[in-house]
Amino acid sequence: MNIENTQAQMRKGILEYCILLIISQQDAYVPDIISKLKASKMIVVEGTIYPLLTRLKNTGLLSYRWEESQQGPPRKYYSITEQGRGFLKELENSWDELTSAVNSIKENHNN
Repeated sequence: MNIENTQAQMRKGILEYCILLIISQQDAYVPDIISKLKASKMIVVEGTIYPLLTRLKNTGLLSYRWEESQQGPPRKYYSITEQGRGFLKELENSWDELTSAVNSIKENHNN
């Protein structure tokens, strides 16, 4: 069994939640999102983020706008929609339930 593969699958499963959390704090440009994820030890590559952002936009959870940049081409900034905020709240509740359940199992295992 490969621990790195299992860890990658665990991260992949919560990536959508983490991205919505980041964008809910302030509108974000993809390199900023990647930087925040990497700073939190959620190692990702651009090729993972773009399809996920597109899917979140297509389902109405995110929107985007173009802004001119001083250092090159215009930048696409993502923002969370009201529908996205509602979805994020549901994910937060699910996350709280999941962590509580895992912690309970973990505590029982350690006893």
